[in-house]
Amino acid sequence: CPAAAAAAEATEAAAASAMSLLTCKRLHTCLHLARASPRKLSARPFGTGVGGRADAKSGRSYVAWARANPVANNLLIATVKTSAADLMAQVAVERKSWAEIDWKRNTVFCLFGFAYLGGFQYWYQVNIFKRLFPGIEHFTSQPWLAKLRDGPGLRALAAQVILDVSVLLSVYLPTFYVFKAGVFSDAMDPAQWISTGISNYTRNFASDSYDLIRVLGTADVICFSVPLWLRLPVRHVFSFFWTSYLSFIRGSK
Repeated sequence: CPAAAAAAEATEAAAASAMSLLTCKRLHTCLHLARASPRKLSARPFGTGVGGRADAKSGRSYVAWARANPVANNLLIATVKTSAADLMAQVAVERKSWAEIDWKRNTVFCLFGFAYLGGFQYWYQVNIFKRLFPGIEHFTSQPWLAKLRDGPGLRALAAQVILDVSVLLSVYLPTFYVFKAGVFSDAMDPAQWISTGISNYTRNFASDSYDLIRVLGTADVICFSVPLWLRLPVRHVFSFFWTSYLSFIRGSK
């Protein structure tokens, strides 16, 4: 029947028009929501991706990892640095062959670097200093010219240098001598290690303190001026040469 066919065609056309209108409305709604809440893409720091891999295209992956993991970064640098500094002193300064290297002496610096320089030094130079000097994060984040005009920040810098040198003289040096006595001792007697270490520390205090203040005291001015996450890595650069010197004059049994 022609009338029935025409009615069916009209119904199909109406249904198609309704579906098209509904699809357009849904598409418009989706676009509106997408514009209202755009998805932000953020770069993942080193080690947070699947399998701990960084973006291969990022040239700053280590910096990102170091900033995200300052304690682990400091332990790694401190241990490797002290071992390498001692090896340089033995090979380059003392002219030893690899067969003649004193590995017990190198063990002293590895253990001392990990425990004191990697752990304790980070704890007090960053965590404790942040509590004692609340403004250091603001001071260290400023440009260098702004730091020179920051009176309270400069006074806090001077106080940090004085406090750190005091810790170096009263904790760092005796700890080094006790570690050394423990590694070189044939007896498993911590009391003897402490006694021997303190005795050597006392005997060498005058010359050690003079050298330490000249080298690390001066380095502190720079170390305590850079951003906090760079404080210990920069310190390790200066400490590498100091440790080589300490290994040369005090490392042997």
